[in-house]
Amino acid sequence: MIFISLIKNKQKLTKELLAENQKLFEKEKKEGIKYLGIYYTLGRYDSVAIFEAPDEKIAMKAFIRRGEHLATETLVAVPAEEARKLVE
Repeated sequence: MIFISLIKNKQKLTKELLAENQKLFEKEKKEGIKYLGIYYTLGRYDSVAIFEAPDEKIAMKAFIRRGEHLATETLVAVPAEEARKLVE
């Protein structure tokens, strides 16, 4: 499954916070999460993460761990070619 997370930081980014986040990425990799892209953005959200996860529960668990530092809105993404097949 592919997910897109829109992320707002709850606190100022620091080197320590980024290092902690990197450790979480390594843990998530072992759980089957693969980050396809992480982008810092201007505007309403501070960053966007695009990732694959085996299911929604594992994706949810990843962002629950970050709840103290981040507010997220996560979307499930379906490739356009797959969605087109659903049209009758």
